Amino acid sequence: MAIKNYKPTSPGRRGMTNVDFADITTDKPYKPLLRPLKKKGGRNNSGKVTCQHKGGGHKRAYRLIDFKRDKRDIAGKIVTIEYDPNRNARIALVVYADGEKRYILAPHNIKVGEEIVSGATVEVKSGNAMPLKNIPLGTIVHNIELKPGKGGQLARSAGAGVQVMAKEGVYVTLRLPSSEMRMVHMECYATIGTLGNIDYKNMKIGKAGRKRHMGVRPTVRGVVKNAVDHPHGGGEGKSPIGGTPKTPWGKPAMGRKTRKRNKPSDRYVVRKRKS
Repeated sequence: MAIKNYKPTSPGRRGMTNVDFADITTDKPYKPLLRPLKKKGGRNNSGKVTCQHKGGGHKRAYRLIDFKRDKRDIAGKIVTIEYDPNRNARIALVVYADGEKRYILAPHNIKVGEEIVSGATVEVKSGNAMPLKNIPLGTIVHNIELKPGKGGQLARSAGAGVQVMAKEGVYVTLRLPSSEMRMVHMECYATIGTLGNIDYKNMKIGKAGRKRHMGVRPTVRGVVKNAVDHPHGGGEGKSPIGGTPKTPWGKPAMGRKTRKRNKPSDRYVVRKRKS
């Protein structure tokens, strides 16, 4: 997998790069695992915008991904490695020995024809899933559960990998890509290896239109808005913010801590990512 450059046939093309699709083996998804995906444009059930800068974009279908890896001790074979428009990692279609097909997140360098398995005492091999208590220290894992049986929630993006650092009592200490150290229950499942498409972070969008295809709308600075729309707005000509920077709703935007209470899961954090 590598970064692909384009001939500078236009100003937009000049700075644009893309990840080559050499690892993709098919362009047609497995239809029984597709579901319709309705666009919301960043709006909630009452039609109000609750998440800004969302809307438009190419039509997508959702792929059902097996984050739980709960098909225990049944070997499966990788049939295809596919592009998923809903995430930056690749997905792999697995056919199990009993004939069932499921999508999983594709680990780095996994090939069509390889066998994977999920279970308590399986081999420590890329693509295999097992409980954290049975994974050796120093191993890189992804798709990690936070609660046993809930399904993977940590390290699901392209190139993500978490290192198993220590085991104490019923908890395993993990080092996340953000350098945060966090404890997770040792019965939680994780998948061995780093996730694929590791060059995604080096890709350059190149032009605004490509971002619109992704469903991202423009971001307008508060300083250039009218006073009715933003605390930074209004004034004649170019004007400074005046006072402290604020969000569109008047809350402090830089430096001031606005979090009122700690999340319950914070007690499992050994070292914060910002320390």
